[in-house]
Amino acid sequence: MEAVGLYISQHWKHALEIVILWAIIYSTYKYFRATRGARIFTALVGMYIGMTLLSEWLDLTVIGWLLKYVSVFLAIALVIIFQPELRRALAELGSHRIFSSLTEEVRVRFVDDLIEMVETLSGRRTGALIALERGIDLKQYLETGTEMDCVMSLELVNTIFYSGTTLHDGGMVIRVADERISGAGCVFPLNQRELGDQSIGLRHRAAMGITEESDAIALVVSEETGAISIAVGGKLERDLGEEELKVRLKELLSNQEHNDEESEEEGHDD
Repeated sequence: MEAVGLYISQHWKHALEIVILWAIIYSTYKYFRATRGARIFTALVGMYIGMTLLSEWLDLTVIGWLLKYVSVFLAIALVIIFQPELRRALAELGSHRIFSSLTEEVRVRFVDDLIEMVETLSGRRTGALIALERGIDLKQYLETGTEMDCVMSLELVNTIFYSGTTLHDGGMVIRVADERISGAGCVFPLNQRELGDQSIGLRHRAAMGITEESDAIALVVSEETGAISIAVGGKLERDLGEEELKVRLKELLSNQEHNDEESEEEGHDD
């Protein structure tokens, strides 16, 4: 027993290091596994590890020397490959609680107004894409559409997304801080990840894309089915009912739950 106790006292730090490294590697894998750069990352790391083991085994001095310097360029390449994902991760870390100073009554009213708008659009089978701007400024996307500064209202939203208008195909941006529409007809970046559901269309991919690039929340109404979906942190939740949508929005806007969605993308889009 003394020998066991001595062994544990001498090597517990090694075990702790292994557990910490495993947690970091596993978390990194889960975060990046569905991204477009995942295969590139796997190939680069596999080649680097393979070449390193080969150079050590065969005592290839020159290759070993080159690998030490290549590792620097590999790190830079990974930063470039995963630029969108890293930007989103930093946005999540830097996001702040916008609604902390607002009363529960104001938050409930805002959520109710949003739900009334998307439910009306859903009932009419009017396709829509709405981004709720939180801590990260979406000005760069406003410049791709028509900048506005007006009070959010059901009538205005219906008019903008009406199929006969020039702005209906783009995305709308609503500032949650003051509940005003700041732009419409905006072009959002498309999600480029490989998705198991090939039926996910451009509107839903744009919702996933804008939430990958920022801490925004995106609401989507399918033109074909009228189904309502919500995207946060690049993850998509499909076909939400009114009560489910209300609970989800309240959670997100109060930051009780932020970007920990693990749901798979399902359903149909236009």
